[in-house]
Amino acid sequence: MGTTTTKNDTEKTGAVTGDAAADTKPEERAAAPEDSTPDTTATEEDRQEELLTEDAPGTERAGLARGRGIAAGAGAVAGAALGLASLTGTWAGTVLAERQTVLGQIKLQTGKTQDQIAAVYTTPWHTTALVNGIFAVLALVVTGAVLLRRPQAAWTRAVAWGGFALAVLGLVIAGGMYLDLFASAPKLSPGGGS
Repeated sequence: MGTTTTKNDTEKTGAVTGDAAADTKPEERAAAPEDSTPDTTATEEDRQEELLTEDAPGTERAGLARGRGIAAGAGAVAGAALGLASLTGTWAGTVLAERQTVLGQIKLQTGKTQDQIAAVYTTPWHTTALVNGIFAVLALVVTGAVLLRRPQAAWTRAVAWGGFALAVLGLVIAGGMYLDLFASAPKLSPGGGS
């Protein structure tokens, strides 16, 4: 039960047109790849780059999109690093806390203060909390700026949201440390002994 295809049949379907089509056999036409199908394998990054470069004129489009992507990625990573630093503490916080400890000891020895706990413990503790809180606020600002810019690569948004979450957690912990919510300052008994 073979079927034959004539030139009139192929012109009606629009599959093959012109005189060259009449010379080809039906088997050759079926085996030939279709060149008219659009390529739908564009990646997510290609689509996002097209969105970024849609408004840019001429040859500057690719460079402009790449620059925005790099800035957003760098901001996301920096924000995540600042958020992590707000949780773990920094060298600057340690140095400032040690400085406050030394100043408290000097005040005790010279008689300028009678509150030994505040001079040696509470003030350095609050200094550490303040420095960590500053890092948390910086992380919130940086990651917030990255998240407000649209469109972005998926990894940039993910890193920025991670940094934002770390910054919020760091800010909560720093606030709790500063307000002595997690541990109250030690107190001396009225007799000063055991």
